[in-house]
Amino acid sequence: MSAYTTPLRVAVIVGSVREGRQGRAVTDWFLKVATAYEGLELDVVDLADVELPMVMPGWGGEVGDAVAAVLGEVGPRLAAADAFVVVTPEYNHSFPASLKNFVDWHGPQWQAKPVGFVSYGGLSGGIRAVEHLRQVFAELHAVSVRDAVSLHAHWSGLGEDGGPRDSAVAEGAAKGMLGQLSWWGRALRGARAEHPYQG
Repeated sequence: MSAYTTPLRVAVIVGSVREGRQGRAVTDWFLKVATAYEGLELDVVDLADVELPMVMPGWGGEVGDAVAAVLGEVGPRLAAADAFVVVTPEYNHSFPASLKNFVDWHGPQWQAKPVGFVSYGGLSGGIRAVEHLRQVFAELHAVSVRDAVSLHAHWSGLGEDGGPRDSAVAEGAAKGMLGQLSWWGRALRGARAEHPYQG
């Protein structure tokens, strides 16, 4: 199988760790949509299960055994991914500190790979969080896809089950984003295989 026909490995990152969060329910809804999209292998990385400290070692410093064990478990999963989908709420016009911390603990795993977004929260639907994330991932040499899924309170806000109230609109947005993510994921996977990314 070629880089263009092998299933695309997509790591879906649940960015919120707040008590009472809706992030896991939103992710479960997205997974139902994504599972119906052919050619994807999905791996959920829930940050509530990834305990990384906020304090990082200095340049060249060593991490303790517990942190090394966490990095050793999650780092290879990110490295194996061909693409990422980040599920994020919007907190105070941006994304959660837990998500930024997780992103910063990793580096080469993000490079030359596409990132899609599923956001939720208030009237903005999390779009300000996504705009900030685009800048962060650009700095890490990742490529964010143009279209995103944005669950706005006034049209496709979350129901009691954590799924969007307007499922038709939200599913259409998810399929559009997945189409772009799949194209970029396969194109960049082929490019990395032929010409390893130098950064």
